[in-house]
Amino acid sequence: MQRRIVVKIGSSSLTSPEGGLNREAIRYFAFELAALRSADTQVLLVSSGAVAAGFREIGYPERPKLLHEKQASAAVGQALLMQTYREELAEHGISAAQILLTRSDFQNRSRMGNASMALEELLSRGVLPIINENDTVSVDELKFGDNDTLSALVANLIKADQLIILTDTDGLYTADPRINPAAVRIERVAEINKDLYAIAGGAGSSVGTGGMRSKIDAAKIASRGGIPVFVGKADRPGDLRQTLEDRGRGTYFETHSSALPRKKQWLGFMSTPIGALIVDAGAEEALIHGGRSLLPVGVRGAEGHFQTGDVVEVLNGQGEVLGRGIVNYDAAQLRDVLGLPSTEVMKRLNEVHRLEVIHRDEWISLKS
Repeated sequence: MQRRIVVKIGSSSLTSPEGGLNREAIRYFAFELAALRSADTQVLLVSSGAVAAGFREIGYPERPKLLHEKQASAAVGQALLMQTYREELAEHGISAAQILLTRSDFQNRSRMGNASMALEELLSRGVLPIINENDTVSVDELKFGDNDTLSALVANLIKADQLIILTDTDGLYTADPRINPAAVRIERVAEINKDLYAIAGGAGSSVGTGGMRSKIDAAKIASRGGIPVFVGKADRPGDLRQTLEDRGRGTYFETHSSALPRKKQWLGFMSTPIGALIVDAGAEEALIHGGRSLLPVGVRGAEGHFQTGDVVEVLNGQGEVLGRGIVNYDAAQLRDVLGLPSTEVMKRLNEVHRLEVIHRDEWISLKS
């Protein structure tokens, strides 16, 4: 049976520190991707690099910071990036397809389904999809922030067997190895928790946007969907193949979850919460460990101006995010009955109204 792999390559691995494409690097990755495909593996590539490839071409002395400058750089750079990929992949008899996505494509369930069908068709035809954020039309409020998150969402969308996030660092260390010579690489991560985030570094390189924290975020999204993740380095022949054989130079993030249905993917990682509910300890236990619905008696507060059918976040008394769900009450209506037992709630509500604030089928836990 064919494996299905999503490979994400960051800007720093594709461009020079001053900007502009590194043709030799893209040639190397084309060879590595071709080797994977010859080993009965379907490959999808999530590639950064459009802004970094384009800003020198149109005369900026350094990576631009203003939105319209980045959009202009991406418009030029994306064409250069795809042209180079297509030429190098053609040397191995591989056709490449460009797919540009924005966060709003994932927030809309219909558009998300269309993207999935297009990807499946390309894979069935033997085409290698190359996916990037559509930086030319994205606005800061709707951007992924980096392609690490995009790669995790794509991996969940197409039910990949593994997500490989390549960077210029060979994995996650206990401290910054550039500063602390005693830093030790973390070979495997069984659980993503606060301690792991505490040792993650800050921002990425001068030509990229993602640091190690963003890669942990991506690993959390993918592993929650049942997809193991590798974060590390590949710059030698055979490196990419070795990552699939548990011999990669980096950190492996394990998963103990099953693949998420598409609706749960959307709810947990692509939807936009309109408000928030604060619940008591009993409700937290029922939601996280009991597999039960949220009832008004367990709700202690409601924030925002949500309507029936909106997505809301659920927090515990310490402000920790427990998960997301689709709410069955308007905000004002819920505030009128929160904390009340079910018998009292039904007296106050129309008899056809659902009792559950969030039904368990409309809920996803996000607690680590």
